[in-house]
Amino acid sequence: MMGGMAGLEGMEQPRPRSGSAAARWGLPEGLPGAGARSGPSGGEPAARALELVGDPTLDEVRLPSRPESAFTARRLTHSVLSKRWNVSQQLTEHAVLLVSELVGNAVRHTGARTFGLRMLRRRGWIRIEVRDPSRGLPCLMPVHEMDISGRGLFLVDKLSDRWGVDLLPRGKTTWFEMRVIDR
Repeated sequence: MMGGMAGLEGMEQPRPRSGSAAARWGLPEGLPGAGARSGPSGGEPAARALELVGDPTLDEVRLPSRPESAFTARRLTHSVLSKRWNVSQQLTEHAVLLVSELVGNAVRHTGARTFGLRMLRRRGWIRIEVRDPSRGLPCLMPVHEMDISGRGLFLVDKLSDRWGVDLLPRGKTTWFEMRVIDR
């Protein structure tokens, strides 16, 4: 499903952040454990990611458009969902995978120097957004058994409750939403 805000009408669009996050583009090398490419589990490195790049629940976090930034985005997502929002382990794992796919698309297909990551929560829902300066729309393609790539949006479509793309005056925001059980 693609289109408007799908139930979150009037929610503020992410805005570019100037300042501190942009100055810390040395990530993910600056994150403990980033070189090891371990999974997104572990409390200290995940919490450190929030300290170093900013909090995507307060404002859009800007990251360099490099493959290594997917690691940072996964760490941030894991930290926010599991530690702060107390989301179930399975939902957290799915969200981490989907963030990785959206970041991978932004890095691979937009030619941008940076992209933005933002996380929102309202009663019963989480929403994760990746903003980039390209107005090229992602396309959900049929997936075949032997395909070795092109499964990213297929996964987003299958694992999220809703997803879409909002065109902006300069670029777009690709987002997904998942239902959560508020504890």
